[in-house]
Amino acid sequence: MAKKSLITKKSEKFLEDYLNNPSPTGFESEGQKMWLSYIKPYIDTHFVDTYGTVVGVINPKAKYKVVIEAHADEISWFVHYITKEGFIYLRRNGGSDHQIAPSKRVNIHTKKGMVKAVFGWPAIHTRTEANEKAPKLDNIFLDCGAKDKEEVEQLGIHVGCVVTYEDQFMVLNHKYYVGRALDNRIGGFMIAEVARLLHENKIKLPFGLYITNSVQEEVGLRGAQMIVEQIKPNVAIVTDVCHDTGTPMLDKIKQGDIKCGDGPVLTYGPAVQNNLLELIINTAENKKIPFQRAAASRSTGTDTDAFAYATGGVASSLISLPLRYMHTTVEMASKEDVENVIRLIYESLQKIKNNHDFRYLK
Repeated sequence: MAKKSLITKKSEKFLEDYLNNPSPTGFESEGQKMWLSYIKPYIDTHFVDTYGTVVGVINPKAKYKVVIEAHADEISWFVHYITKEGFIYLRRNGGSDHQIAPSKRVNIHTKKGMVKAVFGWPAIHTRTEANEKAPKLDNIFLDCGAKDKEEVEQLGIHVGCVVTYEDQFMVLNHKYYVGRALDNRIGGFMIAEVARLLHENKIKLPFGLYITNSVQEEVGLRGAQMIVEQIKPNVAIVTDVCHDTGTPMLDKIKQGDIKCGDGPVLTYGPAVQNNLLELIINTAENKKIPFQRAAASRSTGTDTDAFAYATGGVASSLISLPLRYMHTTVEMASKEDVENVIRLIYESLQKIKNNHDFRYLK
């Protein structure tokens, strides 16, 4: 008998709307409004910081505080230079991949509204092996159909306008969520679903739970660095994405052996508090939730690092979702993995006691 899905039709529709709404780094507010509207029925209160991180709180009077966290922002581009002929050159906002850009359709965000444009590229007929060039940051450009710089500016486009891809969400072969910005709005969705399940199943936690959707992760974990100082939590469980290494052209010796469909990924590394990690592993084993393991070197490269080393040290752990084709417009994640990340966070929270002491030495 098939296992009942945790994700309802209503929640999957929220995921689709949430992913389709652009939320570029530094400009996350519209997506944050959607996220907050979704979780409001499941929380007691909320607050927002200066740069737009949103925190939903359950049991806000409790002194012992546990965070579950994801980041809300997506990679994008900035308008950097407009030629006199009306072509637009860009700068990255986060780790945008220049190699996928040619022939992509984009939205340029202006005060007058969205302006459509495309990444142009010379036709194959005009290129030879001798002059074949790979896409680079200094040769990719936008064409918005304007005849010159003046017409570009009349459309409301100026240096500093944000540019996002217009690709939309879809489900592939009934098994995979596909779209841009699964990194990491899928994480925001998963922690929101944890809040929903706690509410619907009437689970009373003995501590304060801070469901945190941070901004500006893609430019150096900045949102997490700010919000941890405000919350001052005792524990943080962070969720983000990691690479599925089972697709072509990836080296497992360098990248590890991770596969979509085989479960959440638990990371070992200096920033990961081992006693908290063991609690999560024991929970997965007891609840028969499949999981995979990964090893980080100096840092995890996620908001885990920002929480772990703040406010005198926060017991932190990372639960990652395997993802194919990260930082493209066709990021892919297994629906089953998404459900298992939700289950693992939900079950692990119920194993944390009030005033739980995770110190190695006591």
